Amino acid sequence: MQVSNQTEVTDSNKTTTDIADSSASVDTPSIQTSIDVTVGLERCLTVAVPAEQIDSKVDERIQEATKTINLKGFRKGKAPFKVVKKRFGASLRQEVLNEVINETFQQAITAEDVKPAGQPNISLKEFDEGKDLQYTATFEIYPKITLGDFAAIKITRASAEITDGDVDKMVQQLREQQSTYEPVERAAKIDDEVTIDYSGSKDGEPFSGGQAENQKLVLGSNSMIPGFEEVIVGMSAGEEKVAPLTFPKDYNAEELKGADVEFTIKLKQVSERTLPPLDEQFLAKFGITDGDMNKFREDVRANMKRELDATVKDNIKKQVVDELIANHELELPKALVANEIEVLRQQIASQFGAVKNQALDLKALFPDDSLTERAERRVSFVLLASEIAKSNNVALDQDRVKSAIKAIAETYEQPDTVVNYYYQNSQLLQQVQSSILEDQIIEIVSEQAQVNEEEMNYFELVKRR
Repeated sequence: MQVSNQTEVTDSNKTTTDIADSSASVDTPSIQTSIDVTVGLERCLTVAVPAEQIDSKVDERIQEATKTINLKGFRKGKAPFKVVKKRFGASLRQEVLNEVINETFQQAITAEDVKPAGQPNISLKEFDEGKDLQYTATFEIYPKITLGDFAAIKITRASAEITDGDVDKMVQQLREQQSTYEPVERAAKIDDEVTIDYSGSKDGEPFSGGQAENQKLVLGSNSMIPGFEEVIVGMSAGEEKVAPLTFPKDYNAEELKGADVEFTIKLKQVSERTLPPLDEQFLAKFGITDGDMNKFREDVRANMKRELDATVKDNIKKQVVDELIANHELELPKALVANEIEVLRQQIASQFGAVKNQALDLKALFPDDSLTERAERRVSFVLLASEIAKSNNVALDQDRVKSAIKAIAETYEQPDTVVNYYYQNSQLLQQVQSSILEDQIIEIVSEQAQVNEEEMNYFELVKRR
């Protein structure tokens, strides 16, 4: 079907269009459409399809059905048209209506030159036999975007050299991760693991979550509220203390924000950290089976370099995205934001393993309000990135896609299998492609932006990720 478009502008907010079907005779009435601007990005499209076009398609569908339908009292394919229409006409008409609405909606938005953001809300006004099909489709459109001057954007590119001392420190951290704790008979100090009982009270009354028995705690981990771990330093097994403490003002429990409380803490055991020796057994845990210390340090340095590069890249992207959003005022389609909220909700639920439990009310656990800001930021960047890609004729760099998949695969024991898996899994492949395309967009902006270079210590820099 070819679609022609004759549009007459009747006012600033409404157009009327005839969509003619070139496969029909010249006497066949054309489909009538009109579009209204309602609020903001919302549009209301009204479509009228001549009755004869609907009825003729329904008759064709019924005629086709008579050839295959089995009806009691008739041989297969011999049931009369009227009988088949009486029995199945309503359901077949509904099928035709759905198909016609889908087809005419696509034709209408093409003729009206609008691009819906999200699925339309279809409302049938008239659909009875012998009458013109009339329906309205309410939807939002994508906003028009005028890109600003990227030269006004300011970003800082941090960098760091990985020194031998940094590698030494990382090796030490790896040893600490593999450390064990052995009980000792002495007072507790920083880096010890202690076993404690504690009970907290506010205004003399216990509060929820303020009690525990046989709790393991590494002193210096800062996993408790300020001052809690310091109280335990110097205590010995069997000793008990009452400590007045104050919860932080930004604590997550509303009733405890900035609250003055008392904790009764009993120390039951002190255990000292023991680091593993740098021997063949330790190196084997990191894939070095021949005990080659130089190879181990090379692998450590390579991993540090990957972490460094990823951190620098993420920092630049965050700054570019922040600057792009700050420098462009966008009206966001509500449908896109709502869809992104649901995507975020499913991602968070998946991270916590919640999606496997169908009984959970994910919307109650992760309400829209808690995700709206992140969703709006993501939608804003996607819209801006799309406009930047279009304005700069950006095409996806397939070589970079291959390199990215190869880099992922090299972290597994069978890289070739992983590469094949990515190319056979459309969802995983699309994720990599989207990431690479975003990288290309970020590079276009950062190349035109004002860049301040900043040299940093490796460990300070990677903390920014």
